[in-house]
Amino acid sequence: MRKLLILFAGLAMIGACTQTLVDEAPEDLGAFKLRVNYAYADKAVQGPVSRDATPQEWAEAIQKAVDIRLGRYQGTQEYDIGISLEGYMLAPPGIPVIYNPKSTAIVLVNVYDVGKKEFLAKGKQFQVLEDTTGDSAVVGSGNSRTREEQMNGLALKIADRVEEWLAEEHKENGWFDPRPGLIQPLEPGEAIQNPA
Repeated sequence: MRKLLILFAGLAMIGACTQTLVDEAPEDLGAFKLRVNYAYADKAVQGPVSRDATPQEWAEAIQKAVDIRLGRYQGTQEYDIGISLEGYMLAPPGIPVIYNPKSTAIVLVNVYDVGKKEFLAKGKQFQVLEDTTGDSAVVGSGNSRTREEQMNGLALKIADRVEEWLAEEHKENGWFDPRPGLIQPLEPGEAIQNPA
């Protein structure tokens, strides 16, 4: 029994350490600036044991999370992000220790370069799982969180994963490299000169 309690305590500590935070440090996204953030959930498939949620609730949760994460970048090139929720499962109350389902969501992501008038990506798929906390590790997400908390947590995970992916693409493929001819933001106090 004592070993079992130590195991659960360890799992709870691991879960707490890996929790996604709203205000994590920004990534390197070059000249990225979010113009339009659109979330669509009308065709999302609800898992068989999931708690109910409306498409509007999902769209609002995802848009809010993406605005928080990607709206903070103030580059000189505008991009549109479209996210379609394809499926989800909001964990219902389970049986502590024995049956603790975890909430999950599957999305498709489009990225549109406004300046070039072309898509950088269409239909990039991600699946995210909700974070495990000390409470949910033992009693389960359905017992420790409301469905709104589960949705908001998954929406934040979606925004976090998209942000990380955009940073990877910028680093590996130069997605948001500054284009020649555009005036880039300068440090405070520096003069801005138009080359024209």
